[in-house]
Amino acid sequence: AGAAAEARFISSAKGKGLFATKNIRKGETVFVERPVVSSQFLWNALYNYRACDHCLRALETAEENAQRLLGKSSLVLPHPEQCGIRNDLHQQCPRCQVRGYGEGPQAAWEQYHHVLCLGPSRDDPTHPLNKLQEAWRNMHYPPETSSIMLMARMVATVKQAKDKEWWIKTFSQFCSKTANEEEEIVHKLLGDKFKGQLELLRLLFTEALYDEHLSRWFTPEGFRSLFALVGTNGQGIGTSSLSQWVHACDALDLPMLQREELDAFIDQLYKDIEKESGEFLNCEGSGLYVLQSCCNHSCIPNAETSFPENNFLLHLTALEDIEAGEEICISYLDCCQRERSRHSRNKILRENYLFTCSCPKCLAQADDADVTSDEEEEGEGETDDAELEDEMTDV
Repeated sequence: AGAAAEARFISSAKGKGLFATKNIRKGETVFVERPVVSSQFLWNALYNYRACDHCLRALETAEENAQRLLGKSSLVLPHPEQCGIRNDLHQQCPRCQVRGYGEGPQAAWEQYHHVLCLGPSRDDPTHPLNKLQEAWRNMHYPPETSSIMLMARMVATVKQAKDKEWWIKTFSQFCSKTANEEEEIVHKLLGDKFKGQLELLRLLFTEALYDEHLSRWFTPEGFRSLFALVGTNGQGIGTSSLSQWVHACDALDLPMLQREELDAFIDQLYKDIEKESGEFLNCEGSGLYVLQSCCNHSCIPNAETSFPENNFLLHLTALEDIEAGEEICISYLDCCQRERSRHSRNKILRENYLFTCSCPKCLAQADDADVTSDEEEEGEGETDDAELEDEMTDV
């Protein structure tokens, strides 16, 4: 699927970048990529976001989704035929009852779940994996931006693999940073208590998963590197049968009155859900994508990532015509942040991604004063952990 783009080394300062291998038209899909490993966030699972444990596809219909978010089991959605969720394709692991969609449980079992399956110990708080998950939840409150379970699945994948070296090499493609940068990233993820918390996580991780082949990942330095790798490269994944249904309803060709009624119904539904559930609209998780992780940032991106299939398959779509040989860039900032001054944009990028941007827009504004307007000053405090990843959760 990656024929339209390839990763190339740029420089030791910039690392790798993604480049078009042919002319790509605006609106075209550059590639569709599945993650080497992905995982639902632990708080998300605790709040009963029913999704495939492997591919994050929602396992509830749009109506069930809305009923749960509203806490209102009597809610009926119009146009139920616009929801594509099929309950007959749900499976579960016969040992631990973790749920999946279609081939998901089998694929998970073959890649990592054999090692991580809790079986009858699912509810045993003294099981090493449960202790690890509980410690993570106590350290990293929502909005989650990374997950210890992504690291656990990486270890389990290598443990289960016949060709262990191939997997170790695959994981080592994700950028490695200097010790100081790693420390900054971990500090950003865990806050002021990070050294003690990181050591506790390492001990629990070792108790649950130690493997001779990966002994380096369990040392203090190796564990910090792994933690920083997941924190830097983890791509936020968001799936929601409700938003899929809304997109499908938007595309319906309806008489004007019906269209207005449906739009009003959907607007009100979102307002009610926001009052009831706040931010927690999507099933959210994180994944490691080899090609996508090579995409550098630009404040004037020529591509964007999304999850239109309502699962972990990442689509990279061109926002402009891109010529063969041109670098493909996405934005790590949301639309509002991109409109702010160069100084503000770089403050966010420096804090969250540890680099200073030199895209054409930033270079053109290089002589602007390093000050922010009053409203920007007020907004400065709003950057949070969620920006450690490209949170493309508005599928």
